[in-house]
Amino acid sequence: MLSARSIFQEIVDNDDSFQLFCSIAASGETQGGWENARIAALVPASMRDLAPKITRHGADEDKHGRIFQALLRRRGLPAVPVPPETDYTMLLERRGIGLAHTRLRAEQRLTEEDIVVYLAHSRVTEQRAADQMDMLVRHFGDHPTVGRAIRMISHDEDNHLSYCHEELLRLARQGHARTIQRVLRESALAEIAVYRDVSLAVMAHMGRLLRWPAPKSAALAAGIHGMYAYERFAGWHRMISLRPPERRDALGSTPPPVTAPEYA
Repeated sequence: MLSARSIFQEIVDNDDSFQLFCSIAASGETQGGWENARIAALVPASMRDLAPKITRHGADEDKHGRIFQALLRRRGLPAVPVPPETDYTMLLERRGIGLAHTRLRAEQRLTEEDIVVYLAHSRVTEQRAADQMDMLVRHFGDHPTVGRAIRMISHDEDNHLSYCHEELLRLARQGHARTIQRVLRESALAEIAVYRDVSLAVMAHMGRLLRWPAPKSAALAAGIHGMYAYERFAGWHRMISLRPPERRDALGSTPPPVTAPEYA
């Protein structure tokens, strides 16, 4: 029987698939850390109060990248190149979602609208990340190899999502509501398509590494397409709603972590 638990267990148990999984995850998290660090450095003067929170967000993403790299080292495995078709961040940027890397590499200050776009885009992608980590915690939170890492990352992703809700609600009250709703909708519709494409690509690579039979690969691909159909019809709406979070000031009360000593 196919299930998220059984598939992930196969991936974790095999060195080649685990190596690819952790390499993809580490690359994405490290990229997110760089993006947030650049945004924090370029925040407009009128929004400087957000810079410490954006910095904290980036520090968390960097920490997650180091955790996945440490999981590889524990198995004696080097990171491998990330196949372009599995690069979630790059594919989102190609669709014009979020702030372009060319903009972030420049030294020109961002605008208030840029920060609104960043937060709305983050609200969508952090929902995906939080949902994925919640699923992994349910199935593998007690796993001797990856359980501790999954729990730590899941906690951080929940904080990031809370931060996005809280800041977007504050900015909506300040007159940015129409921009926020427009960007949320555009980001959600693009994200579900990119997530489908990346999921198909990742599963295709895993299938080759794990030598899955054709019917199994076809069943997994059908499941991914089915999830996309649901999200395209109705599921995307939950990715654009805003509500006061249970975790208030989730990124503002403690300094950003410098290292992840548990995985050093």
